[in-house]
Amino acid sequence: MPVKIRLMRVGRKKVDQYRLVVSDSRSPRDGRFLENIGYYHPQQEPSKVVIDEERALYWLDKGAIPSEKVHSLLKKQGILSKVSSPKSTKAE
Repeated sequence: MPVKIRLMRVGRKKVDQYRLVVSDSRSPRDGRFLENIGYYHPQQEPSKVVIDEERALYWLDKGAIPSEKVHSLLKKQGILSKVSSPKSTKAE
């Protein structure tokens, strides 16, 4: 099951609010999800981002692929720098 970390839109019309969720990549954007790991409110000044770092690292280590926007949010929060990088399997 390919797993993605992406934004799920919630809230009213014209009031953008998102949850950071871990879901199957085949699920619809606002459909079923495995776990809620944070939220993002872009219209607040400054925009508010809350991410459960422990759970985000857990899912990233398990191979979850973040969407482009989630990738940039994780990078701004400093979470991506803590992910163990995969070893090179290339023969030297």
